[in-house]
Amino acid sequence: MGSDLRDCSISAGPVGSPSTKGDWRHSPVCYTLFAFFSHSAYVATFEPRDVSHALSDSNWVNATHEELENFERNHPPPNYRPIGTKWVFKNKQGENGMVVRNKARLKERIDYEETFAPVARLEAIRILLAFAASKGFKLQQMDVKSAFLNGFIEEEEYVRQPFGFESARFPDRVYKLRKALYGLKQAPRAWYDRLKSFLLKSGFVMGSVDKTLFLVSHGGDTLIVQIYVDGIIFGGSSHALASSFAEQMSREFEMSLMGELQFFPGLQIKQGPEGTFVHQVKYTRDILKKFEMGDSNPMTTPMSTNTALDAVEDGEAVDQKEFRGMIGSLLYLTATRPDIQFAVCLCSRYQASPRTSCRTEMCD
Repeated sequence: MGSDLRDCSISAGPVGSPSTKGDWRHSPVCYTLFAFFSHSAYVATFEPRDVSHALSDSNWVNATHEELENFERNHPPPNYRPIGTKWVFKNKQGENGMVVRNKARLKERIDYEETFAPVARLEAIRILLAFAASKGFKLQQMDVKSAFLNGFIEEEEYVRQPFGFESARFPDRVYKLRKALYGLKQAPRAWYDRLKSFLLKSGFVMGSVDKTLFLVSHGGDTLIVQIYVDGIIFGGSSHALASSFAEQMSREFEMSLMGELQFFPGLQIKQGPEGTFVHQVKYTRDILKKFEMGDSNPMTTPMSTNTALDAVEDGEAVDQKEFRGMIGSLLYLTATRPDIQFAVCLCSRYQASPRTSCRTEMCD
């Protein structure tokens, strides 16, 4: 590696097209370093604590301006009681954990997250992956930018101007919402209704059981669309039909086309001619780090064969909140590791009053 670094001498030049000394392209180490630092020039790798922290970095300033431009572009602004607003800053990560986008979201003061939006179940995603593999076509992925701002709301709502971004001319005025805002209880519903209405008008048929599944047929070819809040997974027997759908969506909404499906929340997906493989390596490493379990011992079986879990009244108590967090994290891991499901469900019986033996069993 040392020789690779010495051979790679990148002189100053515009980002993306540097002048070089030597044939640096033949050095994988140098190429990786160049790609990493070039990428880092466009995104911040940290998540701000608050607005003041965000304003200290130009990448996050750009993200906040992009969100406000989306806000204006979708026409979401007098006198009811205005609702307070807050900034929520999140990094979007790719398959390898590298930050690919800084996302600043202007939300209603009480942050309800995205829990109220209809989402595809993991079982449905696995079925879709299996079906696509059996039919020999690959699934694609795209995201709707600032999806919730596309939803129409029937209620009359007003919000205060976000802290740090007040209008110099009208600092005391408020915004009147014409469309949904992140954090409003009705925002996920409004976005889902907007997308559903568009798909149905485009000739799609909604699934009778799974309301996030849509299908359309043209000339013997079939296209399948699965929605997950602002993410859309799609694919079909005709590549032309899939490309046409992507173009149609881009005309109606502002889209991020992400190509072949490789990363779904918590899942890493590899589609190839020999089959489709799903794993959660990154997610597993994340939960090991979160719960400080990196030094856990490897096991040959999903659970110990000689450990007896303590009864509720026996043993030393452990932190209930942390224990429940472990259970929830491991339950999501069963999406690709069904062999651990029995052990996790057994430990979950002790959530009301967890003991040391229960935590030890999970750490092992």
